[in-house]
Amino acid sequence: MKEIQSTKNGLIKERKKLHKRKYREQEGKYLLEGFHLVEEAIKYGAKIEEIFIDERGKKEWGTWIAEQMSTTYFVSDEVMKQLSDLPTPQGMIAVVQKEAFAELTYQGKWLLLDNVQDPGNVGTMIRTADAAGFNGVLLGKGTADVYSTKVLRSMQGSQFHIPVIACDLLEVVPEFQKNQVPVYGTELNVDAVQFNQVEKTANVALVLGNEGQGVAAELLQMTDKNLYIPIHGKAESLNVGVAAGILMYAFV
Repeated sequence: MKEIQSTKNGLIKERKKLHKRKYREQEGKYLLEGFHLVEEAIKYGAKIEEIFIDERGKKEWGTWIAEQMSTTYFVSDEVMKQLSDLPTPQGMIAVVQKEAFAELTYQGKWLLLDNVQDPGNVGTMIRTADAAGFNGVLLGKGTADVYSTKVLRSMQGSQFHIPVIACDLLEVVPEFQKNQVPVYGTELNVDAVQFNQVEKTANVALVLGNEGQGVAAELLQMTDKNLYIPIHGKAESLNVGVAAGILMYAFV
């Protein structure tokens, strides 16, 4: 196990850059923090380039670390704070190669996210899609980066279980329809249908939109139907992540 004690170390400076999207895209790598997520990554075959652990990490998971094939660095608390974006680092951070994009199959159940910007919402919806048995999640333009640390924490490893693919929703929606997969948008208007009044089908694509503006008008015009969830209390609307969960489980 190699050791790094200085925050000025060149490798640490380079790895810290991975908190920014442009560097993740340039390098094809991202940071994954916490034992559970790193363990899940290894379990499902992700390519781990390096693992950094501090005193806590060495104490709690030293035996496990010794069994791994990845290059491991023991770092000072100060170095771990440089690599982490959490107020209290979790003792372990891995550098992981980005997953290769899975081939998109226009069958099954898919969640499509249009310009959903909040990382917590994006991660939660991906995790819920995983739990609901959906085939995958498509991230349209403007949607939070799946490799940002906040999205990764919210997903809790679901990106290793189902495909999460960035794409142009305007291009994929017609492909679903060509394959007889109904595409449902989400909007409250006079033509919208209550979500539990449509046929539950084995194949479906659900489009959820921006937290404030909803699904883009041009996408709503392409869908087969647009669905709404009735509000029985005084709240003006549902959180997009909650709405996605209700709609996905309606088709399970």
